[in-house]
Amino acid sequence: MLGAQAPVQCTYNYPFTTVREFVDFCQKLTRFGESGVYGFLNHLDSREAGQLLLQSISTEARQQMIFRQFNGLFPMPVWFETGIPQSWAWTLLAPYISSCPANQTRLAWQNFPALTVLNQPNPARINANRTTFGETVGTTGSAPLNETVVPAADRCLNSGVVGEDCSPAISQNRSIPLSFAGREVFLQWEAPGKPVGPNNSYITATTAGAPAYVAWVTQLNLTYSTLTLTGNNTGSTFQPNTSTYAGDPAINGTMFIAITDANITLTPFNLSMINPHVVAGPALYQAG
Repeated sequence: MLGAQAPVQCTYNYPFTTVREFVDFCQKLTRFGESGVYGFLNHLDSREAGQLLLQSISTEARQQMIFRQFNGLFPMPVWFETGIPQSWAWTLLAPYISSCPANQTRLAWQNFPALTVLNQPNPARINANRTTFGETVGTTGSAPLNETVVPAADRCLNSGVVGEDCSPAISQNRSIPLSFAGREVFLQWEAPGKPVGPNNSYITATTAGAPAYVAWVTQLNLTYSTLTLTGNNTGSTFQPNTSTYAGDPAINGTMFIAITDANITLTPFNLSMINPHVVAGPALYQAG
């Protein structure tokens, strides 16, 4: 359908080193892959291409839920799946593409500076609230959990205790949530101008002003929290208390955050209008 401009196969470089890190990376990769399609599907002029995408992304949605089950997470903790702009998905994917053939069609989407959640909740822990800085493999926005840094006594895999165990299962009930409203989240982001993507042929860029907010994109919600700067390209914020339905936290599952210069109001349909205000990100946040 795309003809001569159709993408060709590239070479990828993934960061995981263990089976559990592989599973966690896959549930994150399928999360932003799925959300990236939802974000632009209804903007396509070609209904024929849209039909093909719908039928393919439905498979990826099933894969994402299964990878959550393999990871010992509750498989479906949200009412709605998030849609994100194409540039957000490309920003998350590009760091893993090491090279492409010379005849690869160049993408027009923007690459934003990378955003890292320094205290990313680690699902390999019985109590993810004990997560320390750097418990991911790498610093990309979708870096998988690092299970090797978790002491054996704190690992939830095969713990055998109901509410603690995170072995692969149809469903698991984690009595201690991975995150909670009011949790302090520490962030670090890169300056623009870094080469990324295949053959380092793309350059990160932003048109935003000074960093001021953290945008939380989850389900149907776009919520902002105030960013407190703590250093050069570092800061912290507090996880908002917001609901999709009364009493049910909107910030759940594997969702998205970004640093912005403004807190503009947007809908799931026009979320791409946030792009001129993105300082860095997105990053995936393992809320549940």
